[in-house]
This record gives sequence, structure tokens and C-alpha cells, in this order.
Amino acid sequence: MSDLLRKPAGTTGKVHAITPESARSGLAPDWAYVGFSLYRLAPGESAGEATGSREAILVLVEGKAKLSANGEDFGEMGDRMDVFDKTPPHCLYVPNGGEWSATATTACTLAVCTAPGSGDHEAKRIGPEGISLANRGKGTNLRHINAIAMEERDVADSLLVTEVFTPAGHWSSYPPHRHDEDAFPDMTYLEETYYHRLNPAQGYGHQRVFTEDGTLDETMSVSNHDVVLVPKGHHPCAAPYGYEMYYLNVMAGPLRKWRFKNHPDHDWIAKRDA
Repeated sequence: MSDLLRKPAGTTGKVHAITPESARSGLAPDWAYVGFSLYRLAPGESAGEATGSREAILVLVEGKAKLSANGEDFGEMGDRMDVFDKTPPHCLYVPNGGEWSATATTACTLAVCTAPGSGDHEAKRIGPEGISLANRGKGTNLRHINAIAMEERDVADSLLVTEVFTPAGHWSSYPPHRHDEDAFPDMTYLEETYYHRLNPAQGYGHQRVFTEDGTLDETMSVSNHDVVLVPKGHHPCAAPYGYEMYYLNVMAGPLRKWRFKNHPDHDWIAKRDA
């Protein structure tokens, strides 16, 4: 199995705990920014963490929980009981040097997205206000986006977070594109994780991570609750006929901007559909 494909540790509790240290491997030796954890909680179960030097965005992927951060009670959050309802998620930002806690009031899937923090933002709700489902692409490249915390929203120091829903039989993160050079304004260096869900849950999808020079070329079949690491290169996804795909993207790097370049062999697709 590829070092870039991370399987959940179980079906309950903290099933993913990806840190910059645990992400590093032969295929991602320089990983330094993005962290991702996932909790699957039953009603009444709790989770909590100190943020340390890292900021966090908590995403209620599905279900409800009572959340607090830095001594402030944010009450019960979440109203999306099935992620494939596609409604805007309830999220909570927690700065570095802080702490958070969550207690599930229903069965709950809670994603914890982290990156280096600089203390420029306070704990606050993000969404569902200000998040609306948008279409991107055409034909079998059509997908639907909930932009939780992209650069147009000044809600974080480093983190960029978004949700993508890919219909069955469609492609996503396509045409293949990369953001692996610190060369703003032409491109920004951003590590990225993909947390995948499939509908129906027994389904699967495909993701390829590859560089133009061929030094990295990994094609992975992803199952429900898998995470894929993208340290560099292009990273398209495909949802087979019969299975809708969701993924939660977390990106971070030296600059909180998303600038990318399409693969030169496939850029004509973007130009045709512009």
C-alpha cells in the first residue's frame, strides 16, 4: 500500500491522527504544514485537544456536538446528519495556543484540520452562514463545492479548507493540477490532504498523485474514510459509476493563497471549458 494512502485505525474514536511527523515518508520526506485528525463519536462521547503551535478548524462532517474553545461555550453545532445532504457544514476555528472540546449529542463525525498558527485570529464559528454550494466544471467534470475557509475568507492564519462532492461517474481535481512551488503569484506551495467518503459506503474511488518528471506516480483506490496525502504533483480523482464521492480538502504552506498550474498536456481542457 502506498505511503500516501492512510486507512482509518478503526470505526470509532480517533480513527485518523495525521501530523507533519507521521506524514513524512519516502514519498513525502519534507511534509511540514498540514495535519488532519478524525473522530467518529457516539452520543455522549467526548474529544478534546490543545492546539499548541497550530491553529485548527473543526468541521462537523455529519452529526451534532456541543463545542467549546478557549473557555467559550459555542453550544450545540451541526445540522447535517448525512454528509451527502451537501448542506453547508458547521465549523469552529481555534487559534494556536488554545484548546477545544467536543461532546457528541448524536452520532458524529468530526474532522480536525490543523496547520501552523500565528495568533492573528480568535476562536469563532465558521459557517454555515457564508458557505453556499457552488458548481465547478462541466459535463463529467462537474462537481459541487462548499468553500469553508478558502483565501477569500479571512478566517485563518494558514489553513485553507473546502469540501467537494463529485457525482458518480465524474472526475474531480481535474484537469490534473499542482501547487508545489513557492513561486507566488504563479504558484503557491501547498501540502494537501483528501478525506474521502463514498455513497453508498461500500463504494470506492481512485486518486492518482504524480509529478511531470515521473519521480512520483502513485495511483490509489480509496474507500470510505480513507485519507490521501498530496505532498507534491498532480492529484486528480475519479468516482466510478454508481458511487458518489465526497472529500474534505485541507491545504497549507508558506502563504495562505491557492495558486496552481494545470498539467501542460491537459491544460487544453480547462481552456476549452473556460
